[in-house]
Amino acid sequence: QVQLVESGGGLVQAGGSLRLSCAASGHTFSNWYMGWFRQAPGKEREFVAALSWSADNTDYADSVKGRFTISREYTKNTVYLQMNSLKPEDTAVYYCAATYSRTYRSEDYHYWGQGTQVTVSS
Repeated sequence: QVQLVESGGGLVQAGGSLRLSCAASGHTFSNWYMGWFRQAPGKEREFVAALSWSADNTDYADSVKGRFTISREYTKNTVYLQMNSLKPEDTAVYYCAATYSRTYRSEDYHYWGQGTQVTVSS
């Protein structure tokens, strides 16, 4: 059974940085696509970033380009989201997700983590 476990959220001041981790287990992920999404209170869940596990394809939402970086570590089956220059509008619950093909649509992702809270104070 596929499991995704996020960690690394917390409270940070505007301009600061956080690194989120997503530990994946229960499957061989070599051909999968891993994504990060976020959901702020009262808002729809939105795409943040994604990458293909075995290739170098990465995708980012326009709102985070140049500030966030998604990466993976094969030996640990872990995907990271490095978030720099954080803004109050980045405050949300961040979710890790997995699917079989390249997409930014949340409805196309089959497996989800429980989420981790990121709060950016002004």
